[in-house]
Amino acid sequence: MPDTITLTIPKQKNIALIAHDGKKQQLIQWCKENEKILRKHFLCGTGTTARMICDATGLPVRGYNSGPLGGDQQIGAKIVEGRIDFVIFFSDPLTAAPHDPDVKALMRIAQVYDIPFANNKATADFLIRSTYMDEEYDHDVINFKQNIAHRAETLEDAE
Repeated sequence: MPDTITLTIPKQKNIALIAHDGKKQQLIQWCKENEKILRKHFLCGTGTTARMICDATGLPVRGYNSGPLGGDQQIGAKIVEGRIDFVIFFSDPLTAAPHDPDVKALMRIAQVYDIPFANNKATADFLIRSTYMDEEYDHDVINFKQNIAHRAETLEDAE
């Protein structure tokens, strides 16, 4: 069994839109500037951010819980399920967030599943204008079944 498997991010992407309170207006403005591109994809986001983007732009954005109420964890779970392919998260590095461990967990799971993750406007601008936005993208991730089987064998051998 191979150590990695190839996953495909489809042409029509599932994009999560998230912003800390101090960055919500910046994300809304970014969504307005990129509305034509975003309309081609499925959008979701954490509670307040999703509602504000939808109200300000008319873009359909499926809302999950707000970040402090588990929304970041819901987005992370959707990444694991293969239902989110791309994250735009305008984080505020100058303001303490009570749910910072959830944010770090979300960033980590995006890394584990090798999905694009923009944590500021400049990165989001580069990603949204990438040629990959209009095509499928194959990427290799850890073969988790193989990894678990190997770890189980290693633990059994240690007994």
